[in-house]
Amino acid sequence: MRELTYVAKRTVEWREAPDLKLQSDGEAIVAPVAATPCDVDSSILAGHGFIDPPFALGHECVARVVETGDAVTAVTPGDLVVVPWSINCGSCDRCRAGLTAHCSAVPYMAMYGAPIGGSWGGLFSDLVRVPYADAMLVPLPAGLDPVAMASASDNWSLAWRLVAPHLKARPGARVLVVARGSIGLYVCDIARALGASDVLYVDPQPEHRAIARGYGAATADALEPIPQGYDIAVEATGRVDQLALAVKCLAPEGICESAGNHFRPGELPLLDMYLTGVTLRIARDNVRAHIPDALELAASGKVAPEKVVSHVIDWEDLPTALPEKHLKPVFVRADD
Repeated sequence: MRELTYVAKRTVEWREAPDLKLQSDGEAIVAPVAATPCDVDSSILAGHGFIDPPFALGHECVARVVETGDAVTAVTPGDLVVVPWSINCGSCDRCRAGLTAHCSAVPYMAMYGAPIGGSWGGLFSDLVRVPYADAMLVPLPAGLDPVAMASASDNWSLAWRLVAPHLKARPGARVLVVARGSIGLYVCDIARALGASDVLYVDPQPEHRAIARGYGAATADALEPIPQGYDIAVEATGRVDQLALAVKCLAPEGICESAGNHFRPGELPLLDMYLTGVTLRIARDNVRAHIPDALELAASGKVAPEKVVSHVIDWEDLPTALPEKHLKPVFVRADD
């Protein structure tokens, strides 16, 4: 089998890997049919990651189940499934508490798409082994397009978590989104669908702003602090200076969710945050806990995640097309 391997800045290639075999009766082997780069993959490809190559890339996909162990009951061969980015057992104390990105049954930070916490391969591979199939795999609801939902492994479900619970607690809240990629656009879509009274999307890219306007958001190419302007802020740029501007826009006891991977240090306006009263969360997402709710919203017809898909590209073109700068390309393989 082949794994798409990150080898250098803006360079990936197919590399042969041993054929996969089930290692326990609770495992599954799946074949990705629609896979897409996460926003952090774009940073890695640009040379901003903190892990030296080579390693298998990719942690967002919808896949077809190929084989299951005898103890697997949640899925069967032929099912379309979402494969969450983090490896989790589903039964340890942390998993039962919803902290699936911190599973205590596997090495710390075990995940697809980067050799952190072991080598689990990547979701831009011909085949993928899922060690805890019943706990990890989520069947794709009937009627949902695998291309539109390729990001449910991470970015789509993360975007749901960034804003949906807060809007439930604060109906009609004002939402600020400071972003550079797909996460922020998904947030705009979800915030609009869930009743935000005002959504401002900030991004220097005009094509991204056009998509946000299609979701009913106001847009700007740069952010000027708007004191007490927003109840909820979402930052997904990976830039501390943009995070600092976002928190300066919060109303008293406002909430800021940072989904950026901050590879570079910076300073936050801690005194301003103290005086205003700010809740700031910076975290990897416990995505497995949120995938069902995020898929339920997608299936409701109230959202349109397909608008964020910028290109649909053949699987065999991954080595040449993935390093190109696209917003959210989805790579598809014939689903026999």
